[in-house]
Amino acid sequence: MTGGTRRVEGTMIVQRRAVPAVLAAALLLTAGCSSGSSDGADPSGADGSTSPTSTAAQSSPAGSPAEQTPPAKGSVKVLRTVATGLKSPWGLAPLPGGDLIVSSRDEATLTRVDDKTGKKTELGEIPGVSPSGEGGLLGIALSPDYASDHMIYAYFTSASDNRIVRVLYDEKKPSGEQLGAPDTVFRGIPKGVIHNGGRIAFGPDKMLYAGTGESGDKGLSQDKESLGGKILRMTPDGEPAPGNPFPDSPVYSYGHRNVQGLAWDDKQRLFASEFGQDTWDELNAIKPGDNYGWPEAEGKGGGSGFHDPVAQWSTDEASPSGVAYAEGSVWMAGLGGERLWRIPLKGTETSAEPQAFLEGEYGRLRTVAPAGGDKLWLVTSNTDGRGDAKGDDDRILELEVK
Repeated sequence: MTGGTRRVEGTMIVQRRAVPAVLAAALLLTAGCSSGSSDGADPSGADGSTSPTSTAAQSSPAGSPAEQTPPAKGSVKVLRTVATGLKSPWGLAPLPGGDLIVSSRDEATLTRVDDKTGKKTELGEIPGVSPSGEGGLLGIALSPDYASDHMIYAYFTSASDNRIVRVLYDEKKPSGEQLGAPDTVFRGIPKGVIHNGGRIAFGPDKMLYAGTGESGDKGLSQDKESLGGKILRMTPDGEPAPGNPFPDSPVYSYGHRNVQGLAWDDKQRLFASEFGQDTWDELNAIKPGDNYGWPEAEGKGGGSGFHDPVAQWSTDEASPSGVAYAEGSVWMAGLGGERLWRIPLKGTETSAEPQAFLEGEYGRLRTVAPAGGDKLWLVTSNTDGRGDAKGDDDRILELEVK
């Protein structure tokens, strides 16, 4: 699209010159889309090797009950405020014992939050973070082997790119000094003042997934040799994951504008949220190798060759960041929309109209994460320079959802 303004995280700003992309020159990618069903399932087995059937099929053995359709109308109850006084929180990672690790975009710190008392303990700062615009210390995730290696993964904006590092968390060291030196796992993701993506998560296959943005340079989304405007899938060491759709490439899907939400349903199907520009925000069911249309298409009906979204919203209703799966629905946090969306699913289609909760009650909503069963963690985002911060912002809430 053209015009004198550009929408970023729910705000209209004067369009700026795109920051030059940092390309991964070593990547040699093969063009084209993978074939197969459109159920959005991960095509690899639990060990990341190529499987003759999807993990969705593997997780539903013969004789298992059919997928349950959630009720058309759901509910959300705020059980409590877990913590307050957080500054520019972005990523959230629940620890095995119940406490939470939260990242600060602008302060480049990781903080542990006691899930019972709300007490905050700073673990330390991630060196090399260069906060600017939408960039900084963004998504975090625990290693799939966290119980033995105590590694925390972090996606952040540096002076030259967006990258992923892992750091050792040593609880025995003094507060503020509990993080080891960062080990760079992956680098070369284009950075910009806007559209840095930033969500990372380990999938059911124990592979590392990352949602990236096109950094304001639209053409990168359709360029399979660029890491911008993609969902990436890699090993915990940062190598292209076995079974990826393009040989020797971490690119898993492309044609994205700015992906900040990743979540798997109970059949191991991946869903991702995406910021639109002026018309439609999206929730997508991700099929490996598929093209999600940006910048040629925004929302449904983009035409042949583009994967339509599961659901779409006008941009003033959503500006979606984090997503989580619980109780048969995807739950999507809205920044500009200042509400939590419930998208009830049957397979990879909506089973009823999406439903909004908490509209305007807590301001901008950044991250939503599973808290077990019918519980969710929800992180607000009012101290990021675009929200209307109140005295106790930002905060983490515990929700009960149906």
